[in-house]
Amino acid sequence: MLEYSEIKKGKYIVFEDEPWEVIDSHVFRKQQRKPVNATKLRNLITNRMTEVSFHVSDKVEEAGIDKKEIKYLYANRGEYWFSEASDPTKRFKLEEDLIGSGAQFLKSNILIDAMLFDNKIIGIKLPIKMELKVIEAHPATKGNTAQGATKTVKLETGVELQVPMFIKEGDVVRVNTETGDYADRI
Repeated sequence: MLEYSEIKKGKYIVFEDEPWEVIDSHVFRKQQRKPVNATKLRNLITNRMTEVSFHVSDKVEEAGIDKKEIKYLYANRGEYWFSEASDPTKRFKLEEDLIGSGAQFLKSNILIDAMLFDNKIIGIKLPIKMELKVIEAHPATKGNTAQGATKTVKLETGVELQVPMFIKEGDVVRVNTETGDYADRI
C-alpha cells in the first residue's frame, strides 16, 4: 500500500479497481489545512485522464504491472499482430486503441515490452527513441533559413516527419516516440 505522499509521477496504482499511471503529482498544504497530493492519472485500459486529490488518510494499492517482451510482426486493417519473443508460433493481435499513438513507429521484427495486469495485456511500452530510415525526402531548396528551415520526409514505417534540411533519402534518423519529433541523425 502506498501512502498519499508516495503517489508520485511514474508509479502505477489501483484506483477504482483499475490500473492507473500517475502522470503528475504535487503535494501542497493550503493555509492551515492538512497536506493534499493533487495528482493527474491516466487509465491504462481506457487511456482516460482524470485529476484526483489524495488526502493524508488515503492509501492506495500499487498496481502489479508485469512486463513481457513481445515481437511486432505486421499490421493489417487496424489489427496489429505480435508473437512471443521466444516462440514465434504463438501469435496474437492487439487493437489499435490499445497500442496508442506509438503504432506509427512500429517496424517489423522489433522487440518491445507489453504491460500486463492480471495476466492480460493492457498496453505496450515503446522505447523512448527509435531509429528509422528515411525512404522519401525532397532535395533541400535555398531560401530563408534564418529560423532553422525544415522539410517533410517519409520514414520506413510510413509516417511523415518534419526534419532539418540536411536530411537526405537513405539517412537514419532518431525519433522521440512520446512526442513524435525528430531527435537527431545517426
